[in-house]
Amino acid sequence: MTNLFFTVVNMSIAAGFTALVVIAARLALRRAPAVLSYLLWIAVAVRLVIPVRLASPLSIMRPIEPLAAEDSGFMTFVSPELKTTAMDAGMRGIERMAETMMPAAKVPGVDMLDMLIRLGGIIWIIGVIVLLARSAVNYWNVRNSIRTAVRIRDHIYESDRIDTPFVFGLLKPKIYVPTGLSEQELTYVLLHEQTHIDRRDYVIKPLAYIMVIIHWFNPLIWLSYALMSKDMEMSCDEKVLDKTGGRHKRPYAAALLSCAVRSSGLRAGSSPAFGENQVKARIRNILAYRKPSARVIAGYMLAIAVLIAACSTNPKMVQPVPHTDQQTFYSGYNLTELMNNKTLYVGHAGKVGGLIHGMPEPEGLDWNGIELQTTEPPYGVIIRYQMNAAADQAETGDAAYETFCRNAVLLFSLIDNVDRISLSIGDQTSPDGSASYSMTVTREQAEAWLGGDVRPYSADASGLQRLIDQVNRLSFDFSQS
Repeated sequence: MTNLFFTVVNMSIAAGFTALVVIAARLALRRAPAVLSYLLWIAVAVRLVIPVRLASPLSIMRPIEPLAAEDSGFMTFVSPELKTTAMDAGMRGIERMAETMMPAAKVPGVDMLDMLIRLGGIIWIIGVIVLLARSAVNYWNVRNSIRTAVRIRDHIYESDRIDTPFVFGLLKPKIYVPTGLSEQELTYVLLHEQTHIDRRDYVIKPLAYIMVIIHWFNPLIWLSYALMSKDMEMSCDEKVLDKTGGRHKRPYAAALLSCAVRSSGLRAGSSPAFGENQVKARIRNILAYRKPSARVIAGYMLAIAVLIAACSTNPKMVQPVPHTDQQTFYSGYNLTELMNNKTLYVGHAGKVGGLIHGMPEPEGLDWNGIELQTTEPPYGVIIRYQMNAAADQAETGDAAYETFCRNAVLLFSLIDNVDRISLSIGDQTSPDGSASYSMTVTREQAEAWLGGDVRPYSADASGLQRLIDQVNRLSFDFSQS
């Protein structure tokens, strides 16, 4: 479920950015026919529904920097690992605030981010279920209200239990009108609702609302749905005016106002309705509408097609240059592995092990596992080594401790909440094989050696290189215990 949640989040971010572009384009097209603005929402729908798409030099996504590679076809802004510096900094701030307010309740080495991600996924699913249930109840209520409707002719029904005309039904859509409409009002109402049927708006609107339900956490998607509904109604009004030759603006606007006065409106996600919303804006648009020439329409359509293509495609990502050994490794440290395993919590055993694997191994020693101390502060890591049979104890000791101290400083930079790093060496060359040697470096000692907090160095690979250069210049005077 976590991967699905992050897929939806990334699609929603891309759709939100596209929605901002469409909203800006609507402002530029405010004097153009509303059907052009209505068509623009296709780009947002594509972003909300299709996770993978083609790359294009026209893409409006070029100014932003996703984490995705071109060959994936999927734009990633947030990954399940949440490796971005901003997110790391935010979590550090939250953790430190919690420690200040409730020192006794300090979070142990458990990965809080993982818990928050899982909680976010659960909340998202609950929101989807609640909104789907609400829509089902609304659908059932509307269906009950038209159960006693009387057929006037063909697919047109009249009911005294409704107060606004609307289209209802997906497979066999019908027009329902309230009782008491004048002959003139009924004529315009039927023209409007039949236009919705001809354009399949009665299918488009519920499908659009399902997209809103899936992306309910994004306010830009709710705004997009409201503006799309407005554009749907306005473009439908304009289509009716085109059918009547534009000679019935005032009576058509009067019919719309009359239905709006008696209507309480339908709920979100319902079928298109004559007097549903934005009545003032729609009447103003009706009275000001002038059908543009075919040449102007052709120009508009070309611009809209280009804009939809730009909003619906991904940028051509610049392929990263493959890392050579010199680029990946620096002074014996695997920078790629270190940056990939950077973590906020010492309790993440896989990442801690990956960090140690990316560091030089002390000479004469064989790695023998790690032990994480996460029950209570100070949180620590014990790195266990075994002195190999070929090693000379006198020659191995000083060099091993120097390497360990350098590695410990880097671990304090890459593991945010670790307090101490310990070295434990077992000597299999001793008569009984049980002799051991140990030492511990604390975060305070590492910061004293470097003159301050070492965590900022791990913000990027270049910072880590600077830290490696500094520790390589240090002379450690550290007595083994």
